[in-house]
Amino acid sequence: MPAGLLTAGAITALLAAPLSTHNPSVITNPPPDKIVIEVATVNGSGCRAGTAAVAVSPDNTAFTVTYSDYLAQVGVGSKPTDFRKNCQLNLNVHVPQGFTYAIAAADYRGYAKLEPGASGTEKASYYFQGSPVTTPSSHTFRGNYADNWQATDSVPIAALVWHPCGELRNFNINTELRVNAGTSDPNRTTSFMTMDSTDGSLNTIYHLAWKECPKT
Repeated sequence: MPAGLLTAGAITALLAAPLSTHNPSVITNPPPDKIVIEVATVNGSGCRAGTAAVAVSPDNTAFTVTYSDYLAQVGVGSKPTDFRKNCQLNLNVHVPQGFTYAIAAADYRGYAKLEPGASGTEKASYYFQGSPVTTPSSHTFRGNYADNWQATDSVPIAALVWHPCGELRNFNINTELRVNAGTSDPNRTTSFMTMDSTDGSLNTIYHLAWKECPKT
């Protein structure tokens, strides 16, 4: 997988999710050492080989997934299977010794052109390998719509799912785009929804929360 590059605008957008000062186990500053994220596997119709990249923010508070060919569509010029596209990323996250992390928030961005009566839905879930706990989300946009879109998911501190201290478990991200023609006429119109970064500014950003592992 090619390494992703953060633009100046993307770095500016990497704001850490607010952390509660009433929970002593959660730290407000990330560890000084860098985290390293390696893409173990990438599968799905929305992220064919070479079309997804991961980059970590300089301050360790977030990482960005950039897509270059993630598009779902219905109508003129589309195939029957194009109405749904998905991507599963399996990431190997190396964190500084003595720390663990959780996903505190996620920002999803893209562009949609939806005809009147059509709709587009972005779905996501993420979990640690071997864990039964999954964090799902879903956002729907309805036509008439022709603009950039953004969806943000925030996880309360009490509901954060932490990577088990001292264990090696990959982090999985599942995303999906689905476009429904609805009452629009797919024989005369085309509706589509993307999650991509053709101009270097439309990314999916995952914000990290940190805490120290118990001393052993």
